[in-house]
Amino acid sequence: MTNEASEDTRRAIEAARSILDGRDPTVDWPAVLVTLDHAIASVLLVCAKGDVRRAEGLFREATCQHVEERLALFAAKGGVTWPKD
Repeated sequence: MTNEASEDTRRAIEAARSILDGRDPTVDWPAVLVTLDHAIASVLLVCAKGDVRRAEGLFREATCQHVEERLALFAAKGGVTWPKD
C-alpha cells in the first residue's frame, strides 16, 4: 500500500469512528446512516462549491460507483475486520 493509500485508509477509519460516535452500528444503524448521509452531502457540496446539481452528479457518477467497487473489493478479500482501538 502506498503512503497516500495508507493515509487515505487512516482518514476513512477516523471519519467512520467520528460518524459512529460510540453508537453500536448493528443496533443504531438508522441514526448512523442519517449521520453518514449528512456527512456525504456536506462533503459533496464543499467539493462542488455549493452547486447542488454538480454535487448530485458527483454523487451519482463517482461516489456510488466507487463505494460499490470498494464493497466488491472487500468481499473479494473475504471481508475486512474493523481495526481495534
